Amino acid sequence: MTWISLIGIALAVFALIATLAVRSGFRAEFVDTILGANAHVTVYSSAYESETGQWTRALTDYDSMSSRVADVDGVVRAAPLVKGQVMASLQGRNAGVEVFGIKLEDLKTIPRVADSEERYGDIEAFRNGVAIGSGVAHEIGASVGDRIRLISPDGVKTAFGISPRVNAYEVVYIFTAGRYDIDRTRLYMPFAEAQSYFNKEGRADEIEVIVAEPEEVDSYLPDIFHAGGERALVWTWRDRSGAFLRALDVEDNVMFVILSILVLIATMNIVSGLIMLVKNKGRDIGILRTVGLTEGSILRIFLICGASIGVAGTVAGTILGCLFAVYIDPIFSFVNYLMGGGVWDPSIRGIYHLPARLLPGDVISAVGLSLGLSFVVTVFPARRAARMNPVEALRYE
Repeated sequence: MTWISLIGIALAVFALIATLAVRSGFRAEFVDTILGANAHVTVYSSAYESETGQWTRALTDYDSMSSRVADVDGVVRAAPLVKGQVMASLQGRNAGVEVFGIKLEDLKTIPRVADSEERYGDIEAFRNGVAIGSGVAHEIGASVGDRIRLISPDGVKTAFGISPRVNAYEVVYIFTAGRYDIDRTRLYMPFAEAQSYFNKEGRADEIEVIVAEPEEVDSYLPDIFHAGGERALVWTWRDRSGAFLRALDVEDNVMFVILSILVLIATMNIVSGLIMLVKNKGRDIGILRTVGLTEGSILRIFLICGASIGVAGTVAGTILGCLFAVYIDPIFSFVNYLMGGGVWDPSIRGIYHLPARLLPGDVISAVGLSLGLSFVVTVFPARRAARMNPVEALRYE
């Protein structure tokens, strides 16, 4: 019973630490890919009537607006963007992509693009071509140096209607941002070329803003509002991914409660073992009481027995959990090999691997929970042993 109790607590603590590490790693990876490849704040315009009588959201004073926003304390960069959706085609293979028209100096400040772990080509040649995500490149079979066609349904107006706009561009840079949905759909084009391609000369769609402390993005909003002007509207990265982050928070809390119950169930084995120990050692307890041992001494003996099991199991589980978090990549590769591959689908989970991030707070909470429950559950059988009547214990001896 002692070994069963110890192994049960060790496995429960291991499961709790491993789950907390994966949870923290997944959240950190998800947030890092959001902040590393997207704007922290997007400034755009409310709808207004243009000089031609059409309603539009285009920014005509994007240079001055970018300068005003960039001067806000805490803003690292403010860059105008032109955005549009087109179809990319190469040798009969097609893929829908989202075009981001951006200047080279602004593109080089996007960490997950300019400094991605897997990148091909030369970002300095961006003025002469386009940069595409690795997912787009895989979908259409493109590599650096290939010329891909971009087809937009909003083309030139003719007497026979609107003809699609088709332009060919050389792929000069391929990046991997770490998020499947970004790598699979994103294409960067020089800002001036994007204005020409989408018939938006002298206009931009929005201002991309990067701040120094993205976790405190709400504190920057009043100043950014003021700098943007009276028609300015803002959209933060929390607004874009808030629902998913809230879902992660709910899942975190639920998983911690469920695994805490698992730890509680494991510690109940200590109660079973101590109750059996008290029953088997009734004669010995009676003899010790008759020679003068106090109830407090008996209580401490069985508390030490139960607590030692909890401490040993907690230490073993903590070591296993920490090792799992540290070596999760080879462990997952081995599992993937045993299952024949395809265990992790990035198109469903968004990221390319199972991350783990070992945080001291998670380890402390798991250890504290296990030790606390181990100490509490030993009180009942220890009190039962301490209160045993020595006369009843030795009646039939």
